Amino acid sequence: MKKRRTEISIGGIVAFFLLIAGTVTVSMFIFHVVNKKSAGDVKTIASVMLVTILFLSIVCTVCDLIRRRIMIDAPTKQILEATERIATGDFSVRLTPRHRYEKYDQYDVIMENLNVMAAELRKSEVLKTDFISNVSHELKTPLTVIRSYSELMQTETDEELRNKYAETVVLAAKRLSNLTGNILQLSKLENQKIVPQKQRFRLDESLAECILGFEESIEKKGIELDCELEEMEIFSSQSYLELVWNNLLSNAVKFTNDGGRIAITLKKQGKNAVISVSDSGCGISAEAGERLFDKFYQGETSHAHEGNGLGLALVKKVIDILGGKISVKSELGKGSTFTVAIHEDVNE
Repeated sequence: MKKRRTEISIGGIVAFFLLIAGTVTVSMFIFHVVNKKSAGDVKTIASVMLVTILFLSIVCTVCDLIRRRIMIDAPTKQILEATERIATGDFSVRLTPRHRYEKYDQYDVIMENLNVMAAELRKSEVLKTDFISNVSHELKTPLTVIRSYSELMQTETDEELRNKYAETVVLAAKRLSNLTGNILQLSKLENQKIVPQKQRFRLDESLAECILGFEESIEKKGIELDCELEEMEIFSSQSYLELVWNNLLSNAVKFTNDGGRIAITLKKQGKNAVISVSDSGCGISAEAGERLFDKFYQGETSHAHEGNGLGLALVKKVIDILGGKISVKSELGKGSTFTVAIHEDVNE
């Protein structure tokens, strides 16, 4: 948020100065008049001046009370009422600053900050509600499959059908396991304050090992694999980066049709290690690309049953933690290319 420059209330200072100056002037004038008429009578002068001082003190007090009521109490009351509503969960609170932008005082800045805070809390509340709703939905689907097919297995006598039901249950259980694992990982990444442990390792070897883990799936779909990995050492978190590679490779294999092509490159550009994973799959639209790293978002619905929409959210979080960037270029029907740039950490 852009920092506001608060203005000193010149009007308030002038008013206070005039009040004090007027009080002193009136006091001196009364003293001069009384001293002249009483011919130096000390008792008379003292009595009149005492009454004058008491009267002017009351006038000053009343004026100060009015000033405080208008300039301090009124905005303070608004702010207190707003904070009480926010504390009870009402994030629709919005306060209107009393001055123009360039004339903001401290109270105006507090009001604007409260507006921003309430808006952000409202967004967080919506995200939390959506998150719970999505988790509930994602958990419900595999649990329903497991329960339904388990019941069928109890009554089915055909061995072949029983095996198919058992395979369906295993797949649903695997999806449920992946979902809970991803939720726990994402929660850990979002809430942890400890920096991940880093070490120097061969990035090309680590990436190659991850690629080998998908060898069976790639061969099963007859996908052409093209790898160009430059030998490179990097000081970073190997386990965190493997989470990135596994998610990107999993998506590439999942969205590439039989007989398609996947290309993986690793090159050094300046102080960055740049990794790209390209596929000849279905691609994504520009609209879907804007939400691709959101939790539970699945832009390609035909493969929705194979994932849970958390993989790329995890990838983005890991890249942010390690200090890098990720981008995607895609076109419907022509495939996608994910590019990751990892900054070389010099703090070994």
